[in-house]
Amino acid sequence: MMRRILPTLFMSALGALAGLVAVQSAHAQEPPLPVRPALSEDADAALAALNKTLSAPELSFAARTSRVYLGESGQPLHIFHTMKVLVRRPDRLKIQVTGDDGSNDLVYDGKTVSLFSPDRKVYSVMAAPGGIPAALNEVLNKLNIDFPLVNFFGVSPEQSLLRKVVAGWQVGTATIDGVECRHLFFQQMAGTEMELWVENNHAAIPRRLIVTYRLLPGQPRFVAEFTNWDSQGRFANAEFAFQPPADAKQVELPPAAAPGQQRNQ
Repeated sequence: MMRRILPTLFMSALGALAGLVAVQSAHAQEPPLPVRPALSEDADAALAALNKTLSAPELSFAARTSRVYLGESGQPLHIFHTMKVLVRRPDRLKIQVTGDDGSNDLVYDGKTVSLFSPDRKVYSVMAAPGGIPAALNEVLNKLNIDFPLVNFFGVSPEQSLLRKVVAGWQVGTATIDGVECRHLFFQQMAGTEMELWVENNHAAIPRRLIVTYRLLPGQPRFVAEFTNWDSQGRFANAEFAFQPPADAKQVELPPAAAPGQQRNQ
């Protein structure tokens, strides 16, 4: 379900975390999912290779993200973020974001998720046992937002990426930063389209991702370009420990909206 960012200053700041896409629900009635999406042989092979890369026990990467949304007068506007991500499966995650609307951090230590806005000096801590996918789902439900990159952190990234996909194929190849990449296209439910560029080799490292919401006003779009992939790093527990500054104020997150409900903007 696609969701909106909450109206408060703190929630708006956290809504920007990691280039989150905040869009109104467009999934009112969806047909049942197919047993298996119709994938071309080359797209299927690329996703299988990508799944191995994203399933590494420890992983880090950087990304520059942008999203297009409609302003108050209906004009398309853009917002940009850069982010650094550290992953240690199954239960450690750190996302540091800097963007047009400030800096925001998410830190998961296996038991709790800490959300911190250094610029506003506010933070929130919520219990989230159960590993990275469960923790991120809990955060997204609390903030009432969508985060396209959440699929990278699933127990099976390939299955997460294919969720709600009905068809996919390779468009062709393209060169990104001197590296030949497969250009893949996936048609999802409710008019959502996903383009993914992965290196044309056994690792299939992601280089670019675009998600377009065709049925929403203005057809908002999320774009991410990836660099600095590393699956050989070793991250200590201290990397995933959050210690709030003495002058930071803790705030409580509101309860998640009930299924089928939306919070007011």
